[in-house]
Amino acid sequence: MRMKRFYMPTLREVPADAEIASHRLLLRAGMIRMTASGIYSYLPLGERVLQKVERVVREEMDRAGAQEIRTSILQPREIWEASGRWRTFGPEMFKLKDRNEREYSLGPTAEESFTDLVKEEIRSYKQLPLNLYQIQWKYRDEKRPRFGINRSREFLMKDAYTFDVDRESMEAAYQNMWDAYVRVFDRLGLDYRVVLGDSGAMGGNLSHEFTALSEVGEGVIVYCPDCDYAATDEKAGMAGEEAPTEEAGQVEKISTPHVTTIEDLVDFLSVDAAKMVKAICLKAGGDPVMIFLPAERELNMAKLVAYLQVPEHEVEMMDDETIEKLTGAQAGFTGPIGLDESVRVLVDRTVTERSNLICGANETGFHLKNVNFGRDFDGEVVDDLRMVKEGDRCPKCGAPLHFARGIEVGNIFQLGTKYSESMGASFLDENGKSQPIIMGSYGIGVTRSISAIVEQNHDDKGIIWPLLTAPYQVIISIMNMKDQVQVDLAEKIYADLMDKGVEVLLDDRDERAGVKFNDRDLIGIPLRITVGKKAGEDLVEYSTRKEMVNEDMTSGEAMDRVLDLCGDLWEKSARGDLSDESK
Repeated sequence: MRMKRFYMPTLREVPADAEIASHRLLLRAGMIRMTASGIYSYLPLGERVLQKVERVVREEMDRAGAQEIRTSILQPREIWEASGRWRTFGPEMFKLKDRNEREYSLGPTAEESFTDLVKEEIRSYKQLPLNLYQIQWKYRDEKRPRFGINRSREFLMKDAYTFDVDRESMEAAYQNMWDAYVRVFDRLGLDYRVVLGDSGAMGGNLSHEFTALSEVGEGVIVYCPDCDYAATDEKAGMAGEEAPTEEAGQVEKISTPHVTTIEDLVDFLSVDAAKMVKAICLKAGGDPVMIFLPAERELNMAKLVAYLQVPEHEVEMMDDETIEKLTGAQAGFTGPIGLDESVRVLVDRTVTERSNLICGANETGFHLKNVNFGRDFDGEVVDDLRMVKEGDRCPKCGAPLHFARGIEVGNIFQLGTKYSESMGASFLDENGKSQPIIMGSYGIGVTRSISAIVEQNHDDKGIIWPLLTAPYQVIISIMNMKDQVQVDLAEKIYADLMDKGVEVLLDDRDERAGVKFNDRDLIGIPLRITVGKKAGEDLVEYSTRKEMVNEDMTSGEAMDRVLDLCGDLWEKSARGDLSDESK
């Protein structure tokens, strides 16, 4: 491709609203443009990268035995009603009506679509197992779109679904797709971790996330350096604590005027927060729920909604007026003793294992001390409603847990019969008995993977694309377009490499050398050939974007170097044979 007519509107200034490197650089490199908040157009360079990532995903899905289809982005309300998610999926779902007032959604995911599809076709166990996938645009009305294509309202996703006769077969399919995901993200050159995830709105009994490590990632992963335990912070557990045993003391009411926060109470009483219980007052589905936690801990909302079996968007903070009505005291003095009978009380197990605690007295200006679960108050005991903290002990081996940030680029779910039972997707087994299909769900964020690649491969000059996903493999820069010797040599190299199947950009623009160098650093083409003053001697400069070390060599030597790296690139990638220089 000749750059003189190439649509590549690079930007010199850093966009003011771009918060992270991938967003800034993809905009500056002329790869994407924002159409509206959270909605992006992909320009020629960006579209080529998109197609490269798609190709890797498609090759590995095909290798895993999945068959590609394409379902509609427009999904009727009826299939979502059948699964029970029209209401529970939440405000992120784009909903619309046609001229006949029939309701649809713009697909945020495709469990319903795929289940509805196969339930009309699958009749017998002989038609299973089945593995179907698509690469399709998804739509979610993010409350706060941010980080460019990392969290947007429109995004490209590969979603696959497996259909099996029993759980054992589904687990084998799950492992098969796990292995395929490992190959995908290895080929994309990502530094990632596989962690236990929260199934959330997708449902099912087990899920794992593939998380690309990044300091700007919104996701937090918790891992143990001494064993293989790893999970998202929403899912992570911790080893039980060894609370010291104490003889239960007499409950005592203490005056705590204007002391309404745990921090203030710690200062006022000079007592550690571990000796206190805090109340989280919520409404879940409109009903009052009060959660009592160790005061030094934060509530894990994902664990709470999983326990309550309500969608997160139906959980809200209780207003002060309601708190006072239910407790008889101002907010800040809530405790578990003497609550209104309409309140559902949840108690984290850790609270039940500690003695002589301090809590609100349900009387404005007072707290209680020496409070003990079982003797003084009761409630539903929940094993774990806490957010894990760095340094907590691993639930598997007891070593201290560590934290890291990352970008979720893939997830896999063991759905079981969540959708097949509710939507009537069944088959006749060997005995002619109807059985629900056992399902798995598998997603890869194609556009989000691009963001992760850039986050892990850039410097202060621009993007550093891995060879496989680069929009072009080589850029040839002509230093002086008025020097016909330079132009002729560059044209020869360009034609010869193109004939060999190499993807080449020829910078034939009538621009200063500095402009050309800045642009090629910014867009991040991995291999560079510079044709300059020594063209008459058949000498060029060869360098890579990663190392940026120039070497003088003949044009033939430069082309041999390029062909050695680019020849059979996709085949070598599929075999896992890429050299470090090619990655």
